[in-house]
Amino acid sequence: MGGKCPHRKVKKRRLSHKTARRGKFLLKADDAVYEELVKLADQGKDAEAKELPVDEDLPGMGQFYCLHCEYDLPPSADLLRYFASENVKDEHYRSKRHKKRVKVMSGPAPHTQLDAELAAGMGMPDNGLKLMSM
Repeated sequence: MGGKCPHRKVKKRRLSHKTARRGKFLLKADDAVYEELVKLADQGKDAEAKELPVDEDLPGMGQFYCLHCEYDLPPSADLLRYFASENVKDEHYRSKRHKKRVKVMSGPAPHTQLDAELAAGMGMPDNGLKLMSM
């Protein structure tokens, strides 16, 4: 008299979790968005007043967008978040998610790969002053 055979979880083998996580890697990193906003501020331009060409493939013909909140689009796109109308964009601006994002982007610069390498001791070596060779 044998016992029950162990239950084999077929769902684990059937589902690919890679496709669900792919959107995470298509997003523009915080440091890239921060650099773009700083570059626009240095040029004296308003971040939201940038003129974009009319694109029929985008919501709202590509005219209503948010620079702070990126959107998971293919890597070839410029990763702005587009809205169907001005009202929808204003509703997004009142949301908690947008306000948090603006607060993060207006604060200190986000963590970058260079910061990580320097913290791990993998940055450029500091050998002191150069000595004169004779």
